Amino acid sequence: MSTFTVAACAPPRAPRASHASRRLPRTSARGGGSPATGAAFGARGLAFRESIATDGVSAPTPAGVARSRGRASRPQTRALPPGFEETLARFSGFLVDPSPGVVPAVAANTAVFAGGIGVLLRGLTWPGVVNAWFLGAASLAAFGAGGYALVCLYFVFGSAVTKIKLEQKQKEGIAEARGGRRGVGSVWGSGLAGVCCAIAAVAGLPPGPDLYRLGFVASFCSKLSDTTASEVGKAYGKTTYMSTPPFKSVPRGTEGAVSLEGTVAGIAASLFFAGVAAGLGQTDLKGAAICAFAAFVATTFESWLGASTQGKKGFEWLTNDVVNAAQIVVAAAIAVAVGAATR
Repeated sequence: MSTFTVAACAPPRAPRASHASRRLPRTSARGGGSPATGAAFGARGLAFRESIATDGVSAPTPAGVARSRGRASRPQTRALPPGFEETLARFSGFLVDPSPGVVPAVAANTAVFAGGIGVLLRGLTWPGVVNAWFLGAASLAAFGAGGYALVCLYFVFGSAVTKIKLEQKQKEGIAEARGGRRGVGSVWGSGLAGVCCAIAAVAGLPPGPDLYRLGFVASFCSKLSDTTASEVGKAYGKTTYMSTPPFKSVPRGTEGAVSLEGTVAGIAASLFFAGVAAGLGQTDLKGAAICAFAAFVATTFESWLGASTQGKKGFEWLTNDVVNAAQIVVAAAIAVAVGAATR
């Protein structure tokens, strides 16, 4: 049979559906689909659009929805350890408390001394450290972290100026003993008045904690001024005079002697310390001015006492540490008196 005959006898093939005929039926009458079919596809389209809007996936499959929700969820933060928030709140309260009390002050001061013992031993002997611990605990209990910071500032600043031109002062025989490391006498010569003010404030004695706080600041302001004036004068003083008539010229390092360089440096140190005290909230600007004034008067008194009495016959007990203690007591008393009078 010929090829033409086979082709002619073969049943006719159904025509292939065009691309347009394979499209999904439309729901409208114009599309020609049945109403039931259109409704079914309309429901699927609505579900498809809702899936895109809610889950952000290309197909409304359960797996896609799960993946989308997994991406949208944020990792949960780990819970803080039990009691951490309460401890943090207590610590924050301790830092801002103007008078935290004896027990927390002792604990905090002990921790500071244990952590900073290496630094402390650079400026203090071991007995000096032990006595300084008491000074720090009393200051912290009565006057809070701000008062404690002032004691630390005095220690750091005072130790630094003591070492100015230390080798030169050692050669001239006018340097502090033990390379500038302070002992028990120096600790109490610097902090006696401050400790007394702290104890009186904690005990609630009149005239009140605010005035004792003022006396506390003035005592350290005065002592830092005296230390700075003495050490700068020993290092840079060109001409040194006795602070009592007839104001004769004497060698540098003489007890009771003053120099222009040392006096200016001492005044600057007292103003700086009083300003820091105001910045820490221990006093206001008026109180800072009172402290600087009290420091100047007390330092002048110390120079006069050293020149007129210290080392004289019958006053061998009046050592440099005793003179320093008298100076800071005078400074604290002046500040308390002036502060009470100007309220």
